[in-house]
Amino acid sequence: MFSLSELAPLNQHQSRCKLLKPWWEVFMDYLVVLMLMASVLACTEQLSRDQVVCVPVDPPGTANMSHHRSSTSRGLSPSTKTPHVPHNMNPKLQSTARGRRTHLAYQQYVYISQVCYHEALPLCSRFFPYMALLQALVLVSSGSFWLHFPHSSARIEHFLAILAKCSESPWTSQALSHAVQQENIQEKEVERRQQQPPPSPAPLPTRTRCPSVDSSTDSPLLKRSDCGSSAIPPSPCPSTLSNHSTMSPGSLSKPTVMMDSPRQGVSLDRSDGEQARALFEKVRKFRSHCETSAVIYQVYLAQTVFKLLMVALIVTYSIPLLGSLSLTHICRPEEQTLVGYSTFQCIHVLSSLLRKLLLAYLTLLGLYGLLNLYALSWILRSSLRQYSFHSLKELCSLTDVPDLRNDLAFLLHMLDQYDPLLVQRLSVFLSPVSESRLLEESVARCWGEEKLRSLTSVDAEGCSTLQLVALARLPPALFTLSHLRVLKLELITDARFTAQVSNMTSLRELHLYHCTAAVDPDALRVLQERLEILHLTFTQPSEIPSWVLSLRSLHELHLSGRLSSEGGVGRDWALGSLRQLHHLRVLVIQGMLQRVSVELCEVAGSLVRLEIYNEGTRLLVLTGLKRMVDLTELLLQDCQLERLPSALLSLTKLQTLDLRHNNLRTLEELLSLAHLRRLSCLRLAYNRVLAVPDSVGVLRALEVLDLSNNQLRSLPPALFTLHRLCRLLLAGNLLEELPAEVKALQLLTELDLSGNRLENLPPALFSSCLELRILNVSHNSLSSLPEGIAALSLLCRLDLCSNSLHELPAELGCCSGLCGGGLLVEEWVFLSLPPHVRDFLCRSCPPPGTSSEGHSCPESDSFPYFSPTQWRFSSALESQI
Repeated sequence: MFSLSELAPLNQHQSRCKLLKPWWEVFMDYLVVLMLMASVLACTEQLSRDQVVCVPVDPPGTANMSHHRSSTSRGLSPSTKTPHVPHNMNPKLQSTARGRRTHLAYQQYVYISQVCYHEALPLCSRFFPYMALLQALVLVSSGSFWLHFPHSSARIEHFLAILAKCSESPWTSQALSHAVQQENIQEKEVERRQQQPPPSPAPLPTRTRCPSVDSSTDSPLLKRSDCGSSAIPPSPCPSTLSNHSTMSPGSLSKPTVMMDSPRQGVSLDRSDGEQARALFEKVRKFRSHCETSAVIYQVYLAQTVFKLLMVALIVTYSIPLLGSLSLTHICRPEEQTLVGYSTFQCIHVLSSLLRKLLLAYLTLLGLYGLLNLYALSWILRSSLRQYSFHSLKELCSLTDVPDLRNDLAFLLHMLDQYDPLLVQRLSVFLSPVSESRLLEESVARCWGEEKLRSLTSVDAEGCSTLQLVALARLPPALFTLSHLRVLKLELITDARFTAQVSNMTSLRELHLYHCTAAVDPDALRVLQERLEILHLTFTQPSEIPSWVLSLRSLHELHLSGRLSSEGGVGRDWALGSLRQLHHLRVLVIQGMLQRVSVELCEVAGSLVRLEIYNEGTRLLVLTGLKRMVDLTELLLQDCQLERLPSALLSLTKLQTLDLRHNNLRTLEELLSLAHLRRLSCLRLAYNRVLAVPDSVGVLRALEVLDLSNNQLRSLPPALFTLHRLCRLLLAGNLLEELPAEVKALQLLTELDLSGNRLENLPPALFSSCLELRILNVSHNSLSSLPEGIAALSLLCRLDLCSNSLHELPAELGCCSGLCGGGLLVEEWVFLSLPPHVRDFLCRSCPPPGTSSEGHSCPESDSFPYFSPTQWRFSSALESQI
């Protein structure tokens, strides 16, 4: 037995499937039911009272024999000839037996009837009811085959579930109501332009109630009304879509819309908005799944063709059977020895009824075939694999409803035959404009001005910064932040700058991380005047917006993404297009370039700094650098360079050259850089340099030299002729000693010798380099410090970690700059100092207002600053290790 809970889903599924059945399918279902009833009636009669009645037919000469018998009987005695009649019977009631005497018993008649039923009765008279019943069952099963086919039923059920949710969603009613309101406003404006105002004052408008239009009409979901009536929200869902809906059929009528307030409507709450957004995503996924194939369309077409062939086949062999359904039949059984007769005449009891049922059955079957023929012509005549919302495109807010194809288009065609209103409700969740409006409302509700202000931070330079990540679109409240200077947008699906960006008077810097932003013309004029720094991070060059080329006030441009191997950023957006940015000063490119394109030189007249981070791709061609004669800073990192580029000879104004993270093995080309008289910073860290040539002495203006993390084993004396050198970074090499010539670098403020093999330091370092403020000799093999370190009165950072020191000189107490965390050493080594020296070094630094400029701690790339608390913790941790 089945429970009611198990039968309820079947009933609900059947009621939902009715939405996809056009009128001819409904009529065919009724016709099949009638054919099934006729076949069942015929089968019932066939089983209950189907029989034949047979009588013998005299053979030739039978009549003469009977005449001879009668004449012979005249010669018999009266007692033999006349039967005995009772005396009390009325003579008038006496009747003689009439007819032909057969001399057959009742059992013989039954026997002959059974034999003649199987031998003389045609097959159609015996099996037609069963054939009709079987045919009706086949037609019943084939009528809804496309709704239950395994490959199509899942899509259909999913489609009906989505349709029910679309009709029940409050956003459907609100979106359609808004569409009709916008249409009414536009039509009203057109009428005002076409009609001149009457000279006499117009009477006061009277509000009249407009009747609603039934859903079965061909008008759109919300009928436009010319009268000014109150807005009545449309019904959320027809009752046929969900068993939870209690709306009456009258609730499907189209309400009238008030034209005086186009923005009238109640905004969705948070839960309804999230459900609507989830429904948009579900419809999008279902559309992408259904538009890839046309399984439902093909199954329905095959089903229609099959039913039409079935009808043709049944009619072909059923019409000739009408002639064989006769009342009388001649039977000649081979049982003459048993009954004495060879020929019998039989009548079929149900022949008349079967003939009428067959005529009724064929009539119903003919109507069924005509409907199938109409369905097939409709399929072949109409383009059911394409669906266009022509009627909906009359509404101004739904003009962008896309055209559909394959299975989804076919389902909408079938649904359109049932009720076009349901298609309109589904179109709300197919419209990008509708989804955009929903996102606008949800973003405006969740991201108000107060929340945006709370997320705004101030950086070290005092600039207010706001970063928005993974939003659907820009919140409208963003354009009210007039104090915002730096705006960072990351993974924004639909970022659009409107004319309201003019309210952001302080905006100067914009970051777009994987965010394709659109800019309105009015907003573009504002950005052209105010925007100075732009950061673009992208995956493909096509994501770079074209409006970047028109930012005439732009000073810095940072491009980060997968650039093309030809040195540009795409066919449609090449580096040569930067020639329009006349005020561009800084260009930073992070990609995989193989050459510096010649087109890049179009901005050489204004460019002063060029940075290229090539992510390990070898930069082969650098000839384009020769035309950048005004370049002052050049950074080529991770470009797999093996020698110094020859194009550097043309950069006479170059001040900073950064070639870190390359494959440089030799520096023999340093001699060619002698005419770069302004070169003050040279960074060659993280290369494979084996030795520094003596030609390094030609770089007289050099102030910063970074040779860390190379393979240097010694330093040439010419290096110490660079008397302007202030920072010398030699960490991560193979140096075993520091030459005493280092005393010539009297302006040296930072010396980094960490990660080498030094066993001692020259005393001249402490006696001559009196400007030294940062000294890093960690991770060496020092066993002691030479005397004279007290002369470094400006020393504020000293790193002695990971050495072979057993004690520290007490004269470290004379270096007042080391107090408050300037000394880094293991704790057990630190304890070797006298107590008063330890107390002095552990004291906090004086307040910034009282400290002298000479004891300030400069910034360093290799020596981080630690507070006293951090220093003590670091020392204790290293001691435990």
